[in-house]
Amino acid sequence: MQKELFCNAPIGVFDSGVGGLTVVREIMRQLPNERIVYFGDTARVPYGSKSRETVTRFSRQIVRFLQTQNVKAIVIACNTASAFALDELEKEVDIPIIGVVKPGARTALEATHNGKIGVIATEATIGSGIYKRYIEENNENVNVIGKACPLFVPLAEEGLWEDPVTDEIARRYLAELIDIDIDTLILGCTHYPLLRSTVAKIMGDKVTLVNPAYETARELKELLEKEGLESRKRPELGTELYQFFVSDAADKFQKFANSIIPYGILSAKVIHIDEY
Repeated sequence: MQKELFCNAPIGVFDSGVGGLTVVREIMRQLPNERIVYFGDTARVPYGSKSRETVTRFSRQIVRFLQTQNVKAIVIACNTASAFALDELEKEVDIPIIGVVKPGARTALEATHNGKIGVIATEATIGSGIYKRYIEENNENVNVIGKACPLFVPLAEEGLWEDPVTDEIARRYLAELIDIDIDTLILGCTHYPLLRSTVAKIMGDKVTLVNPAYETARELKELLEKEGLESRKRPELGTELYQFFVSDAADKFQKFANSIIPYGILSAKVIHIDEY
């Protein structure tokens, strides 16, 4: 009975803001029986400009909050926090915890034919070298080329997913990756899947786009099955399937969330994350 109760516990997901909702969307699609508790650190976004120590401290606070919600597993739906904090957090919690970097990197390795993999991400993720390091540790013959695309985040949050302005900025960012003939491109920021169609149009049919949000949900599914933690039946009517918490600006978060998640988000609750 205790095991069954734990299997019915929610999955905790967190991000520095709203980008991690693309990961939530994939979890909803691939694991429809699972409950989700999401936290977006909207008061302290972006993480991309902050130090490793600060991002790790923020991540610890969020993990403590998610543990108060009795989650059975945690997904770090933020590339920066995955790069900076995952290794430390894995040592500190006794439930499964995964990030978005490794699932995307593994899929890119499987997809490439010419050994040239591009990564587009925030300056912090590119600067950390996390994708490059992980991929080259697994195959030293692969060449990983990173490109920071900082304007993609505000464009995604403004809803300019398919817009002439976005097209022009994307062409400038992606030109050098086209010139060096990459055949695989990792969308290394959780906002970037929202711009997927624009990136695909510019990169062309010969480049495989890897969406770590999709791959992370797939890895989570496999992990829960392996650990015997998957929820085998749909939660009963009246059960709160999805809960959303933020550290600031709940109305703005809710509006953005409703634009990308197929289920209406009734509310997002503000909590004081510094207390954790």
